[in-house]
Amino acid sequence: MKPIVAIVGRPNVGKSTLFNLLAGQKISIVKDTPGVTRDRIYADAEWLDKHFTIIDTGGIEPTSGDLILSRMREQAEIAIDTADVIIFLVDLKDGLVDADSQVASMLRRAAKPVVLVVNKVDNPVKQEADVYEFYNLGLGDPFPISAANQTGIGDMLDEVTAHFPSNAGEETEDDRPKVAIVGKPNVGKSSIVNRLLGEERVIVSDIAGTTRDAIDTVVRRNGKDYVMIDTAGLRKKSRVKEDIERYSVIRTVSAVERADVVILVIDATEGVTEQDAKIAGIAHEAGKGMIVAVNKWDLIEKNDRTMNEHLAKIKETLSFMPYAQYLFVSALSGQRLPKLFELIDVVLDYHAMRVSTGVLNEILAEAVAMQQPPTDKGRRLKIFYMTQISVKPPTFIIFVNSKKLMHYSYTRYLENKLREAFGFTGTPLRFIIRERNAEEQIKIH
Repeated sequence: MKPIVAIVGRPNVGKSTLFNLLAGQKISIVKDTPGVTRDRIYADAEWLDKHFTIIDTGGIEPTSGDLILSRMREQAEIAIDTADVIIFLVDLKDGLVDADSQVASMLRRAAKPVVLVVNKVDNPVKQEADVYEFYNLGLGDPFPISAANQTGIGDMLDEVTAHFPSNAGEETEDDRPKVAIVGKPNVGKSSIVNRLLGEERVIVSDIAGTTRDAIDTVVRRNGKDYVMIDTAGLRKKSRVKEDIERYSVIRTVSAVERADVVILVIDATEGVTEQDAKIAGIAHEAGKGMIVAVNKWDLIEKNDRTMNEHLAKIKETLSFMPYAQYLFVSALSGQRLPKLFELIDVVLDYHAMRVSTGVLNEILAEAVAMQQPPTDKGRRLKIFYMTQISVKPPTFIIFVNSKKLMHYSYTRYLENKLREAFGFTGTPLRFIIRERNAEEQIKIH
């Protein structure tokens, strides 16, 4: 499980500049996921082989001082709830202001590691005395940086990663399947969890040592334990709709990070929304198994075409994840909820499935024979072989003579052939294309 680092600070102190710098080129990784790349607030980052997720808690930037302070308190609460380490960003040019002091006192009480970072320090030697002023916040040594000039970042990241738990990013010994239940507020996530718990005996609730804000509950069914990560009921009161959306997205990131399978709950009476697509995109990018539960199905007037019409609309909006599995349910009546566990088991199996290299290359040879690889300016793509390198999600390396010739459409064709052969129900597949000269190719026997 990757540690989560949150950036907190007043408007215009450089949060987004620092976020974009730490996120590097990964910020626009998925160009074809609707509603996800706009207003990106999370990204994967890496420092000296330590991988972590970075969250920018910024958002609407109000003009009045009172509003700024209440927004900052809210940001700090989000960070305290979800982050393993908090970067508190202040501005050297503004100096120490009242809002900084008030947020600092919240962070001091939070019992989470806080790294105080002073931005816009263009000349550390000359401005050393100005940096010292921030010792008054009582958060330890301030780290002077310039996000715009990219200076001081290494020392700051050394300090941030020093606070990661010693086992951060390692697979825990807990091999019970983890299922995250995500979705917008008020779509019925709690009701679904309560129904599942009501029907199945709960053996443990609130697992000790869970630092995340989501509530973990263990459900036993047919002698098998499942850890349900429930993000319901975790919405702060807010006057601004965007705040609620941003908040639920941040919660989703931390829940999805820990899950094997994600259940996205959609309200059948509302249909699928841009916010649903944004939340689905988080799970898609993280490579998780995916089930979409369309809740409140009992409230829809139906004829023999209703389900197919609803399904077509949802699949159109979530077209970036054609592998997702769908279930129309009612938390109120319990309709089809027992099928949810059957589907979870199926998706778990495929998410962790391995295919031998020999079998993969038989399928590859057949696919290439059926549809010739593309050519460009007289040069044809040659595919030498394919091998699976990891699971969760299943990830394959394809060795070719030229990466430029490997069009996205041909990769998609090979993916479809794999799915025809093995199903891979409910799980994304990842492909890494590597160049290898014909003389170097490894023969598969």
